Amino acid sequence: MSNPTTPFSWQMPTATDLVTDLPADFEVFGQAVATSMADLLGGTSGQVLAKNSNTDMDFVWTTANPGDITGVTAGTGISGGGTSGTVTITNSMATEIAAKGDLIVGTGSATFDNLTAGNNGETLVADSSTSTGLAYKSASALYPFTSFTPTWTNLTVGNGTGVYKYQQIGKQIFAFYKFTLGSTSAIGTNPNVTLPINPASGAGGFLSYSAKLTDNGVGTFNGAVDEDTNKLYLASGVTSGSFLNGGTITATSPFTWTTGDSISFNINYEVA
Repeated sequence: MSNPTTPFSWQMPTATDLVTDLPADFEVFGQAVATSMADLLGGTSGQVLAKNSNTDMDFVWTTANPGDITGVTAGTGISGGGTSGTVTITNSMATEIAAKGDLIVGTGSATFDNLTAGNNGETLVADSSTSTGLAYKSASALYPFTSFTPTWTNLTVGNGTGVYKYQQIGKQIFAFYKFTLGSTSAIGTNPNVTLPINPASGAGGFLSYSAKLTDNGVGTFNGAVDEDTNKLYLASGVTSGSFLNGGTITATSPFTWTTGDSISFNINYEVA
């Protein structure tokens, strides 16, 4: 029975066979079909037909294994879910973001909120006073200049005026002092003044300083400062007449102190 074949290798009767050997040829054809379809037989209720190998028409009946998931429940930060049909879930933390730079932060146990981006140049810091525990703050807010009132020794403040401020950044203190003498003010020998915050033990003095002593209407002298037992000691910093560099300040040195004269200096040192 030399004749064309189908993709399933079923032999088909030729035109001549249909006249001469029709019964026998259809028997061969039918047997081939039955053999190819044998794997489709059988199976039980609920089973599904699956490929058994890469061979054509090779199938096997098997029990479906859909798993044991009967529903999807949304947890913290997720919304949606369901128990049937197509289930959609959404990342609620992502949809909470409203604009560029926003952050999702915790507000408590299993709760969160959107933190709006701060202004250019601001720094994100811990802040327990806010609902998120965080806040954006500018450098001036993080490191403000704080006014303080020092204690002078060997200097009578009287009705003189003082401007005293300091700023702390980490363990560094930046402080500014300016005292202007009034009519009842007086400079004694070797004046000294307290620091806004005591330095670290063994800090080894100041990291830097600058000072000037102003004879009002006459001129300005460079000054010097030194730290000892949490105080600043002031000295004349340059030669002027008979006053030597680093000389002790007195009522008449490096000039005779009167109303309107002033002492000013900046210091930078380390605290514990």
